[in-house]
Amino acid sequence: MAKDIEAAPQGGEFSTKDYSDPPPAPIVDFEELTKWSLYRAVIAEFVATLLFLYITVATVIGYKHQSDPTVNTTDAACSGVGILGIAWAFGGMIFVLVYCTAGVSGGHINPAVTFGLFLARKVSLIRALLYIIAQCLGAICGVGLVKGFQSSYYVRYGGGANELSAGYSKGTGLAAEIIGTFVLVYTVFSAELLSSTTLTWIFWVGPLIGAAIAAAYHQYVLRASAAKLGSYRSN
Repeated sequence: MAKDIEAAPQGGEFSTKDYSDPPPAPIVDFEELTKWSLYRAVIAEFVATLLFLYITVATVIGYKHQSDPTVNTTDAACSGVGILGIAWAFGGMIFVLVYCTAGVSGGHINPAVTFGLFLARKVSLIRALLYIIAQCLGAICGVGLVKGFQSSYYVRYGGGANELSAGYSKGTGLAAEIIGTFVLVYTVFSAELLSSTTLTWIFWVGPLIGAAIAAAYHQYVLRASAAKLGSYRSN
């Protein structure tokens, strides 16, 4: 395997990497507040998150209704889009929305992604906070549209919110969120909703921890920041 630090010719200098990184974003950059590009990006994050939540939550509620044995007594198990269809709805929407917004805002569409990119100094604190606010507001508005259009189904099926399935502990749910978010944020780096409010923390803490681990892995294992921890080689 290629070495991360190659032995330099006599009299030469050590080269710690064979790629270049953009300079880290400043923690606080007030100059950003004077640029329209920032507000355009914030609007893009708001709209993208609104559309994402509207389509995906509506899909989940629709599936729960179609597979509800009290409604469909013929063959409820085979009704609706199914779990695979829900996965396609989530994945397809993310694919389309990231494609549409990547050149404007970076296509975060998720507070965990923004948090991870902030930890890796890819975005400033101001941009990260505005993105997260826009994403949360977009999510609220997207779910609000679903509730407005399908009020009875929304109430009956718990708003299509995340919940722990029977037989799984809180620790298992938290671990699943951490691992899933690590995969998500790691993918972002490589490519440059709830029935019980007492369990809400799982779906916030898990993604944030996963994002932090992905940021640390990217910065200190894959990228040049690891060299600051001391000389090393990969055999």
